[in-house]
Amino acid sequence: MGELDKIGMIAGSGVYPATFARAARAAGVGSLIVTAFKGETEASLAEDVDVMEWMRVGQLGKMIRFFQKEGVKQAVMVGQIAPKNLFDLRPDLRTVKLLARLKEKNAESIFGGIADELGAEGIELLPATTFLDDLLPEPGQVCGPELGKNALQDAQFGFRIAKEMSRLDVGQTVVVKNGTVLAVEAFEGTNEAILRGGKLGRGKATMVKVSKPDQDLRFDVPVVGSITIETAIEAGISTIVVEAGRTLLLGKDEVFALCEKKGVTLVAVQ
Repeated sequence: MGELDKIGMIAGSGVYPATFARAARAAGVGSLIVTAFKGETEASLAEDVDVMEWMRVGQLGKMIRFFQKEGVKQAVMVGQIAPKNLFDLRPDLRTVKLLARLKEKNAESIFGGIADELGAEGIELLPATTFLDDLLPEPGQVCGPELGKNALQDAQFGFRIAKEMSRLDVGQTVVVKNGTVLAVEAFEGTNEAILRGGKLGRGKATMVKVSKPDQDLRFDVPVVGSITIETAIEAGISTIVVEAGRTLLLGKDEVFALCEKKGVTLVAVQ
């Protein structure tokens, strides 16, 4: 992967950035240089890194100058930037030029454009799963009660639908029940889709989250954590299906405890 002495972090929300920081330290990375975003990044991340600079979403030029000043040659995107913030940003000139070049303005195209801009300045964007292989579940039941025949059929059905929706770049999460699609994630994000589908299902529904067929592992990698589980429980979801080897399971101990306590099954499908 190259030298491990210094890595830049483009840090979004949730526990992902802190999880990555701890894994990077364990792998021997000596210096973690972070761009943090107002309204997204947890301020407590500063305790786990060496340098952290705050900026607004959309300040691409400032981010590149900061990384160059700190001597960063490799960087990683960790943590979500809320979709609404990608479209409600106050862009600097470099971001304006980037957006003007994009024919489609979705999360994947914008993050891909940012990766290209970083690369043009000599900053390699690493896979978002770097140092986190042990958080990618293997195929099979991960935790929770054993799936019955109907739940297993819904898991397989939902996986097929979710893969097709992700291929069309609509969303990567669906909620299904008894062979019926209740909700498909779009611009509102995963948690809102879960709540919407769960309300229609009135309990015992299945949520499926997958990667895109041509998923760029440098960004937008599917993530399931305790907030996902809590939202699913609130929505009456009884089964959560993820894609084996391509979904990060963050906060595993808390996820397992929640699933066992509330009788939610988490299963990974290839």
